[in-house]
Amino acid sequence: MPHVIVKLSSGRSEPQKARIAEEITKAVMASANCTEAAVSVSIEDVEPNDWVERVYKPDIAGQWNKLYKKPGYNPL
Repeated sequence: MPHVIVKLSSGRSEPQKARIAEEITKAVMASANCTEAAVSVSIEDVEPNDWVERVYKPDIAGQWNKLYKKPGYNPL
């Protein structure tokens, strides 16, 4: 039962978020061989000025060994 949490810079519309969740659901279903009912997706808006403290440090730099797709930037 995959649950995916997406953290985005604020500013995406509700239709954009719905499309992101839809595309992630399709990708997870295909790659994890599970049904749509098994997948859940949440989207968290993060203000750009808060990105480093709320996302980059704890979830990216602090979890580097768990990342399967690493970012191509370093805001520090």
